Amino acid sequence: MCMEVNKKHFDFRAFGQAIKTARTDRKLTREQVGGMLGISPRYLVDIENEGQHPSLQVLYELVSLFDISADQFFFPDTTVSKNTSRRQLEALLDSMDEKEIFIMTGTARAIQEAKTTGE
Repeated sequence: MCMEVNKKHFDFRAFGQAIKTARTDRKLTREQVGGMLGISPRYLVDIENEGQHPSLQVLYELVSLFDISADQFFFPDTTVSKNTSRRQLEALLDSMDEKEIFIMTGTARAIQEAKTTGE
């Protein structure tokens, strides 16, 4: 019995751009990330700019390192509980002390208040 598989070609360019954005936001060079993951900076350039398909291990390491939700790329029509921005914000919050969390909470409340008052 032969099963027919729906073969979709996945375009990795959006994923590569998300990696590049996350890397530059953290002020990391391709050489630094390459050293962390044991890959060449050229391979990372190809992933970021050319949409090269990373190996499964490199894909896993990149999404883990940069707190990127792979779901938003693989299942774009599905509501993702935590998108990349939310994951990255949570990682930043996890690195803050209590005083910094207090400041961030006040900032978030002020944003919510401004939204409800229309300012």
